[in-house]
Amino acid sequence: MAPEPDALLDMAGRLRLVVSALLRRVRDVRSFPLTQAAALNTLARDGATSIGDLARDQKVRPQSMAQIVSELEQGGFVTRAADPSDGRRVLISITPVGLETLAEERRERDGWLAAELGQSCTKAELDALAAALPALERIAAAE
Repeated sequence: MAPEPDALLDMAGRLRLVVSALLRRVRDVRSFPLTQAAALNTLARDGATSIGDLARDQKVRPQSMAQIVSELEQGGFVTRAADPSDGRRVLISITPVGLETLAEERRERDGWLAAELGQSCTKAELDALAAALPALERIAAAE
């Protein structure tokens, strides 16, 4: 039997609040500002792209993305190269250092969360969270 609509609304509100708060806590465990991390993650996932396309993807102005890319380039996390199909266009690519730094950051965030789960949850709560993961993954993937 499905829960009542009011109970679902209450659950949805509580879930939204707790997921948002948890996401904020996880995001605090990072070595990059959020804008830089988002750009690096996009480059790691999608490959080389232009500053304009990266700006559109991140929903920021091209001038802001140019500054973000410049800071990442100074740190050795990205490189610029001419587009082989259009020499007037510049493509931004993530470097091996950028990829390793992203991987290390993920390990740190996962480690922080694992430690919190281990300290804050009972075995029964951990089992319940594990059982809820497939449903949460389906909801997150829904369009």
